[in-house]
Amino acid sequence: MLVDFNTLPETSRVWIYQANRSLTGNEQEEISAKLDTFIENWTAHGSDLQAAYELKYKRFIVIGLNQNLNAATGCSIDASVHFIMQLEKEYNIDLMDKMNVSYKQGEFIAYKPLTEFKKMAKDRAVSKKTIVFNNLVANKAEYLENWEVPAEESWHNRFL
Repeated sequence: MLVDFNTLPETSRVWIYQANRSLTGNEQEEISAKLDTFIENWTAHGSDLQAAYELKYKRFIVIGLNQNLNAATGCSIDASVHFIMQLEKEYNIDLMDKMNVSYKQGEFIAYKPLTEFKKMAKDRAVSKKTIVFNNLVANKAEYLENWEVPAEESWHNRFL
């Protein structure tokens, strides 16, 4: 059951998928429509899942699930991963590679392989104050408070 993301409790589980490039306006509209359909029909052992999503910065898909109502199961998580993999194929984007880093350069969102980000840190091209996206947050409260943070407050700090 699709709900507004803002109505999900802060304990809701979140999954964040970052695209390796910015999505066009048309792609965002199409992906939103596909997300609407997927979430409206997303179930766990036949029970509706109360979920929502956000598309952020033309680059991130954030899916939230109210596990207080019905928890995700292995099969329902597999279904969501399969859905994301279909988006990857259809739009020729990478959403599943966790070995890449997204960070802000002014208003621009940069996307680099982790090895390149490490080199940039060594060369001082990024600093402890660089805003990074911590896609490892587990719930909505962490997403709201700790997703966009200075690198010094994230796992990225070990490279600086």
